Amino acid sequence: MIRLLQLNKAEVSFVLTDDKRIHQLNKLYRGKDRPTDVLAFAMHEGEFGALAGHVLGDVIVSVPTARKQAQSRRTPVLDEVTMLLAHGLLHLLGWDHDTVAKDRRMRAETARLCAAAAPVVAPANARPSSRSSRSKAAADRVLSRNPSGSRRPRRGKVQ
Repeated sequence: MIRLLQLNKAEVSFVLTDDKRIHQLNKLYRGKDRPTDVLAFAMHEGEFGALAGHVLGDVIVSVPTARKQAQSRRTPVLDEVTMLLAHGLLHLLGWDHDTVAKDRRMRAETARLCAAAAPVVAPANARPSSRSSRSKAAADRVLSRNPSGSRRPRRGKVQ
């Protein structure tokens, strides 16, 4: 995603957390007393946005909410988390979905980013490398637990 958007010099943090923590952040920064799937804290917005430099901001995803959404959509959890990361990244870049036309464009761009992030499928007769097996196992471990974000989000507009 980063390469596709040509953001090689940009800094962004992606945090996978649980519903309790994202609920706290959603209440504190958006005044919404419930968990949500993704929050984006853009550093280029607000009073000190000009000082952000290469720092885009933070994208925070609730893994339990992503898991529930994936189950209801009958998609893999990794696909749902990837979509939420792409969605949050686009918010950091100023994208919004407050109109039907903007929503359509943002959904298309999110799909494009997800396609770019999708693993390359090896031919059926190819043996998986030990590295790809380790990477998949690590991703499965991360997505199967409820990690909690340990650092406080930076100031910025919440999407």
